[in-house]
Amino acid sequence: MSKLPPPSSKRVIADLKELARLTSTSDGAQRVAWGPVFRQARDWFRKKVKKELGLEVEVDAAGNQWVTLPGKSKDCVLVAGHLDSVTNGGWLDGCLGTLTALEVLRRQKAAGKPAATIKLVDWADEEGSRFGRSLLGSSAAGGSLKIDEVKHLKDRAGIALPDALKENGVDLKTMHKAHAHLKKIPARAYLEVHIEQGPVLEAMNKPTGVVLGTFGVERHMVRFTGQAAHSGSTPIPMRRDAFLAAAQFALAVREIGRKYSKPKANVVCTCGVVKVEPCIVTAVPGVCEISIDQRALNAKTLARMYKEAKAAAAKAAKDNNVKHTWSLIWRIEPRLFDKRLIALCKKAAVEVTGDAPVLPSGPLHDAAEMVPHMPTVMLFAYSARGLSHCKEEDTPIKHLDQTIRTALLAADRIVDAVGTKKRDA
Repeated sequence: MSKLPPPSSKRVIADLKELARLTSTSDGAQRVAWGPVFRQARDWFRKKVKKELGLEVEVDAAGNQWVTLPGKSKDCVLVAGHLDSVTNGGWLDGCLGTLTALEVLRRQKAAGKPAATIKLVDWADEEGSRFGRSLLGSSAAGGSLKIDEVKHLKDRAGIALPDALKENGVDLKTMHKAHAHLKKIPARAYLEVHIEQGPVLEAMNKPTGVVLGTFGVERHMVRFTGQAAHSGSTPIPMRRDAFLAAAQFALAVREIGRKYSKPKANVVCTCGVVKVEPCIVTAVPGVCEISIDQRALNAKTLARMYKEAKAAAAKAAKDNNVKHTWSLIWRIEPRLFDKRLIALCKKAAVEVTGDAPVLPSGPLHDAAEMVPHMPTVMLFAYSARGLSHCKEEDTPIKHLDQTIRTALLAADRIVDAVGTKKRDA
């Protein structure tokens, strides 16, 4: 490690700006997975890897890109991110991790053979912006992807997911082979750096945060069914208004969120979709579908929140004389990160920034899919105004610099610890 130059963010920030110029419009980043700009971004990345490192990019069965820098030990440290963006996205989301990972390889290669083998992975379709299924590539590698649940997905233009994948050299039917690829890797640690995508670090005026883990999620659609009727002739006491039941439920969900939102609880509850039928001014709503998205870092807390939401829906249905049903959209348990790696990252953050606030991740990340397979950790960078998934997404350069340098220092120490099998970093 003594041969390594001091961590610098200069090349990473230059790469981020170059990629933004190449793949953005006035509306923001356009690196939507499986499309032409996405392919352009990946081609740019492959050429950069070949030119600067002399290494080849390997693509697994799920379209994930891998770059391997052999070390003195075959034990591996994975450094990761994703190049895809949402439509009209920001210049940092995802690619900050990939390009910081590239700098890890550049620094380690320049200093000689690293203590451990380092594998950069650029995950495919983290965002799910086009087909609605997030973490597509990493879930295939992690073994949680169910092909039958995604094979019927289509984008807004009616293009089927299997066809879009085929255009990019990926066969949906064999994506599960990416899991076998991952399992063959003697992975001993995983590090991912990402923008926070929220306002917590900004509120603390801290450039860098160490992530405790990703929230567990309970995501469902609740359908209230009453009776459509003429709005002018149906007395209020005789109505079976499905929308009012949904509205009562939404307010109850807000109170559940407030109840469990304590300094160390870190929970959120959201009703983000409401669909009313027949959706005309002169009719009492006979049907209303409403979504619920509950997230918490503690599994027991999430279970209690979900139980109370079920009870709230039943009460709303009874109070408004309607029926209701639940349908699962998606769920994932909380994924807590490795305590040893968290401690190591905190040391690096203190050394670079003077402090090391810890926080959970409300948004999901590819790192969550790696938790069952290897020790995992993430670092967050300050997000200006808490904005992400929009062209206004930004991190002040001084904060970006500190987070990148923290990540590089943490990576150096993780590689050294894995390669020499140190018990304490």
